Amino acid sequence: MVQQNETSKTANAATAVEASSVATPPIDATEVVVPPDLLAEIDIDAITQNLAGLEGKVDPKAKTAAVILAGGSGERFGRDGGKQLVEIAGKPMLTWAAEAFDAVGDIGLIVVVCPEERMDEYLATAIDPFPFVTPVTMAPAGSIRQESAFSGLEFVPETFEFVVVHDGARPLVRPALIEHTINTLKGNIDADGAVVAHPSIDTLKVVEDGVIVGTPDRTVFWNAQTPQVFRAGILRRAHASALSDGFVGTDDSSLIERLGGRVLVVEGKRDNIKLTVPEDYLMLAAVVRRVMKEEQ
Repeated sequence: MVQQNETSKTANAATAVEASSVATPPIDATEVVVPPDLLAEIDIDAITQNLAGLEGKVDPKAKTAAVILAGGSGERFGRDGGKQLVEIAGKPMLTWAAEAFDAVGDIGLIVVVCPEERMDEYLATAIDPFPFVTPVTMAPAGSIRQESAFSGLEFVPETFEFVVVHDGARPLVRPALIEHTINTLKGNIDADGAVVAHPSIDTLKVVEDGVIVGTPDRTVFWNAQTPQVFRAGILRRAHASALSDGFVGTDDSSLIERLGGRVLVVEGKRDNIKLTVPEDYLMLAAVVRRVMKEEQ
């Protein structure tokens, strides 16, 4: 189940899955208007590069493995069987994410975590049709995110010093952001991890029994995203401890935090959105359509 190809990506790669039986949801983004504040944060050049095809590469002494979580049921997205194979501009969402990690030299292995009974389908649709340079292997998803992350971690050899965890439903992640997050952790020997996040822009309320009881200072709140990079050893210990104690966190960083680990924040952009509901797809499709129109 390992895909390895020394051919670099080309623009033609995006057409390889046009004949796929996977169809996008019956929703139309033609009339969707991208909010100006979000549009200002969109990296048009990066999306254009993704559309043209990223160039895969692997450094001889790559020290980082990537675990891409693609095991969600897609219940909130309204699509049976998950959302990771939904196409954007001719490529499955999962492919967009995986290609970004393939373009980072320090990534020596990509582990895709997906439902075990659909591994062949994921490979045939989102991996095999594309010229990945980085070795790709599959791992079975668990019933919850934390179990899936632990499963993916089990497929990472101990020769890798760092592990980066990413949501497969964040297709606009950029190689430069991945590299910056990895290097942030490498450059701080007293840190256990580095997490991409962006400052909260909304007013937050503390609510008890349907009644607002407080308005905290939002300047200390950040919205966590992925990628999240960790030293492999501490991440394994954090997962083992959580499993032993019956603790379930909302992300991998929370598992390390509960052990007293030091996790740094790397400021990301709001356009690194996670597709959770159909409206998210509409927004992303509108952004990509806008870019494609400008390139014509």
